[in-house]
Amino acid sequence: MASRVLIVEDERDIRDLVLFHLEREGFQVSSASSGEEALRQVRHTSPDLVLLDLMLPAMGGLEVCRKLRQDPATVALPIVMLTAKGDEVDRVLGLELGADDYIVKPFSPKELLARVRAVLRRAKPAPGAAAIAMGALAIDPGTRTVTVQGAPLTLTHKEFELLSALADAQGRVLSREFLLDRVWGYSRAGEIESRTVDVHVRRLRVKLGPEGHRILTVKSVGYRLDPES
Repeated sequence: MASRVLIVEDERDIRDLVLFHLEREGFQVSSASSGEEALRQVRHTSPDLVLLDLMLPAMGGLEVCRKLRQDPATVALPIVMLTAKGDEVDRVLGLELGADDYIVKPFSPKELLARVRAVLRRAKPAPGAAAIAMGALAIDPGTRTVTVQGAPLTLTHKEFELLSALADAQGRVLSREFLLDRVWGYSRAGEIESRTVDVHVRRLRVKLGPEGHRILTVKSVGYRLDPES
C-alpha cells in the first residue's frame, strides 16, 4: 500500500512541485496551505508523514509541530520540516519540538525523496525483534511500545528510536555522532543536531519517570543505558 504524505506549504509553486515528484514515485499525496488546514487534514486523512513548511501564515509550522506532538494520536507521526537556508534557529526549535528531519530550500527532488523514504523506513516496526526488559522498563520493538511498571508511555518516534538504540547497546556508551546516524540518519554531526540529541535525552528521562535514571551521561562522549541500576 502506498504511503500517504501530507504537504503543508503556502507557496503554490513549491507545493505543486513537491506533489508532482511524490506522486510520480507512487505516494498518495494531499496538501494544505495553512497550519489550521493541516491540522484538520491530519485528523481526517491520517497521513503516514507530514512535510511541514515552517514559514506559514497565521499559525506557523513550529506551532503546528507543537500541536501534533502534544496530541497522543499524532505524537509519533513522522514530520519533516521544510526550511529556508537561514532559518537555523527555527530548525533547532523544530527538532527540539520533535520533528524527525528537515530539508533546506532549495532542495533537489532526489534529496526530497531520499529524506521522505528514510524517515518512513525508520518509522516502521521492526519485525521479529525481541522485547527488552530492564527492571520496570519494557521496550517492544515489534509493536513500538514502551511501558514503565506496566503503564504505557506516549513517546515520539524519535524518542522511541533513541531509547531503542540505547537499549540495543546493552550498556555500551554511544556517542552523539552514532546516535545522530542511527536515529536521525545524519552522517555528520553539526551543532544543531548535537543539541537536539541532548534535548531528546532530557525529555526521555522525564517521560521514563522512575526508570529515567538508567540513561547515564558519559561526559564529552555520549550516553549509555544502564541495565543494572
